[in-house]
Parts: sequence; C-alpha cells; structure tokens
Amino acid sequence: MPGIPYPIVPGHEVVGIVDAVGDDVVLIKTGQRAGIGWYGGHCRICEPCRRGDLVHCERASVPGLTYDGGYADYMIAPQEALASVPDELSSVEAAPLLCAGLTTFNALRNSGAKAGDLVAILGVGGLGHLGVQFASKMGFRTVAIARGADKRQPALGLGAHHYIDSTTGDVAAALHTLGGAKTILATVTDADAMNAAIGGLGYAGTFVVVGVSMEPVKVQPMALVSRGQSVRGWASGASIDSEDTLKFSAMTGVKAQIERYPLERAAEAYARMMSGKARFRVVLETGA
Repeated sequence: MPGIPYPIVPGHEVVGIVDAVGDDVVLIKTGQRAGIGWYGGHCRICEPCRRGDLVHCERASVPGLTYDGGYADYMIAPQEALASVPDELSSVEAAPLLCAGLTTFNALRNSGAKAGDLVAILGVGGLGHLGVQFASKMGFRTVAIARGADKRQPALGLGAHHYIDSTTGDVAAALHTLGGAKTILATVTDADAMNAAIGGLGYAGTFVVVGVSMEPVKVQPMALVSRGQSVRGWASGASIDSEDTLKFSAMTGVKAQIERYPLERAAEAYARMMSGKARFRVVLETGA
C-alpha cells in the first residue's frame, strides 16, 4: 500500500478491553470489550461521507495503514470506528470477523440474493471459508468453488450444499447445471479464477468482488446486457456493520478457523499467513 507513514504498527482485526476514553467519548465505556476492522474513521466532509457511505470515505483512516494498528499491547482508535463485542464470542473468535467476516457477511446481505437463491463462493480460504458459512446460514443454496478434491469435504462441512473443483472442468458450466448463480462472491485474488467463474451467473445475477486482483477481470458485455447481469466490488463496512456481523455470527455459530500465536512470535505468524498455508486465519494473542 503506497503512502504508509513508516514506522507503523500493523493490524486491522483487533479486539481488546477499553482502558481509557477521551472526554467527549459517549459510544464506548472504560472496561468494555470492543473491536475494530478495516474501517478506522472517516473525514465527514467528502461526498461519500456526506451521503452516509463512510467506508468509501476519500480520506479514510485504516488501522495499521494511517495510524498504529493492533500488533501491540495497546492502541488508540476513534470511537466511531469501534464495535461492541457480544459476550458469546471470545476475543480470539471475534477478531477475524471484523474484516474477513464483515466483508463477506456484508457483501452477501447486500448482493440482492434472497433465501433459496443459488449463491457461489469462489475460493475457500481466509475469506471464503467464512463466506460459505454466512451464505448457508442466510438460507442461500450455497456452492463452494475451490481448487482440488481435497477441499470438498471441508467445504461441505462448513455448510456448502454443492462443491465445484475448478481443476477438473468448466466452472461456469457447472454453475449453469445447478441453475445459474444469483450471486458469485469472489474471495480469491486470482483474475483467471474469476474469469472462469463469471460466466456462471444466471438471470439478473451479480458478480461481487471482495478479493483484490492486480490483473483485469474479463466480462462479456452481451451477457450483462441481455441477461441483466452486473459486476460490482464491495469494501467491508462501517462499525455498525461490524456489530451486525458479530451478532449474526454469535446467533448462528459462524466461526473462523484460526491458528493462534503469541504476540512475541508475530513475525513467524505473519510468515505463516503469507505462505498461504494457514487454515484459515492467524490470530495474535497478547496474553492480557
């Protein structure tokens, strides 16, 4: 990410106990458990802010990018960016839901899909394994798409009703065999994987991108025009959306599969995450 003011403490999926508050803080109290995700505050004056679209603020603050994040014993955050954490969730369970969980939950509930619709989750990784759970719990006929037969049983165990191995055939054709997807949630960062799946949209289907690829995604204008399809991106959500995600997860039993490391082994944990071998989120614990 360009423009980061180094040195800086990284981390934007953070849960902790509020140790102290400023004089004008009214939303959060000392001793309360709270969390913060990608959204770390907004400017209040740009057009998105003035229209209430806080997460697309043109001068958005992000923990770990514009101010110190959560790889630490303490951090400072604006009250508007904090979400209250339900008692039913431990801090370790809640932290990954504040970005990976929020992004997939919020994208799905705003995708236009309704209970009973065919919804495909492209990728069963850090975001996708949560997306499969949310889609299933929301009442969608859930399809998991991933590479390899070894992902089938884990995906079905997460709640998927169907599994498509992208290495063995035409992903788009397989989706049409199931009736065509109302929503395809792309959690991968591979443009080729997106290109292979996008043709599986059904009538008025929406391809929702949450995984960021540096390569272009290819679409056929005729399909968009003749079948009323669309392609859109989705960026996490504000703190109230984080609270919705946490409440829904606590109510339905959605949980991230995590690997725990103490803060002192942060470099090792980061390397594990970047290797792509983590299953599926790596969580640092301060021991506090």
